[in-house]
Amino acid sequence: MFTWFKTSRFWYRFGGTTPHFVLILYGLIALFPIVLVVINSLKGRRAIFKAPYAFPNSETFSMIGYNTVVERTNFPLYFANSLIVTLISLLLILFMGAMAAYALSEYKFPGNMFMGLYLALGIMIPIRLGTVGILRLIVSLGLVNTLTALILVYTAMGLPLAIFILQQFMRQVPKELKDAGRVDGASEYRIFWLILPMVRPAVATIAVFTMIPIWNDLWFPLILAPGGKTMTVILGAQQFLGQFVTDWNAVLSSLTLAMLPVLMLYIFFSKQLIRGLTAGAVK
Repeated sequence: MFTWFKTSRFWYRFGGTTPHFVLILYGLIALFPIVLVVINSLKGRRAIFKAPYAFPNSETFSMIGYNTVVERTNFPLYFANSLIVTLISLLLILFMGAMAAYALSEYKFPGNMFMGLYLALGIMIPIRLGTVGILRLIVSLGLVNTLTALILVYTAMGLPLAIFILQQFMRQVPKELKDAGRVDGASEYRIFWLILPMVRPAVATIAVFTMIPIWNDLWFPLILAPGGKTMTVILGAQQFLGQFVTDWNAVLSSLTLAMLPVLMLYIFFSKQLIRGLTAGAVK
């Protein structure tokens, strides 16, 4: 019966559009909270609770939330802290992960398979389970309330996934290209930089999937760097959440500003991200 349904006229008319309809519906569900935060950040407090799903108009439009964020907090400093931590962590993850992936994919040595399994365990086991041990280590190193502590933790958190994905992509690079470089006298470092552009979709995919958890993280900034000079943008938004009174205009405005870098990164790497995901699915 299912075979007849797939070969029927109904399937040819509507079967091809079903996946698109499901994806569009899922996209609308995923975008709904983001749109809700943005439109309510441009309204007054009464308008937020009176008509939360309505777009701002001439009567309800208000920039009081953004004014509060700028005047009452050191938001540019928080934003700069998040940007510094995210970019440096991302660069270290991509650089160190690519070098480790090249070594694991190119050279066969005792423990190669064990190293791959060890990295896979790093993906499956959340790093937050070791928060107490990490805190003790950071305290012993004297790095509490420093951006260096966050950079080290986020780099360790992102390396297993980066190495695992890049290793699979680098194995698909033809061995003849590497051997040709060695015949021409190129060093291993030179060969590494030559094949790195060939795995650019994987690098873009890792960059997007790594940046979002780092930028949106609240756990480690709250534990390792809660000071005023090292506070990140997500942690800074928590200042407006009180036990008895919550400034929802400021909360929504700060969250809207915090979303901008992630959206810009996705737009910039969208084509490479799709190529990386498609290649991974085919493999």
